[in-house]
Amino acid sequence: MKAIWNDQVIAESQATRMVEGNVYFPAEDVKPEFLVDSDHHTTCPWKGVASYYHVSVNGEMNDNAAWYYPQASDLAKGIEGYIAFWKGVKVSE
Repeated sequence: MKAIWNDQVIAESQATRMVEGNVYFPAEDVKPEFLVDSDHHTTCPWKGVASYYHVSVNGEMNDNAAWYYPQASDLAKGIEGYIAFWKGVKVSE
């Protein structure tokens, strides 16, 4: 699977996990140079508190376009530390 935004591959992995229709990439398969820490957080009733990254490519910023669960609930331990994308980031095989 690949995640692409602004014509740039920002993640590529053969070890993704699918949860609720979202593809989660292992953190080591995401290119950190395209991620910028965000102070945004949301809470999922069964996965826990999500943290976010902005995605930055070629001088353009896509705010809060990536999220992850640094301390997932027991039910979601399988995606703890994995990163998912949205807001126009194309994820495909």
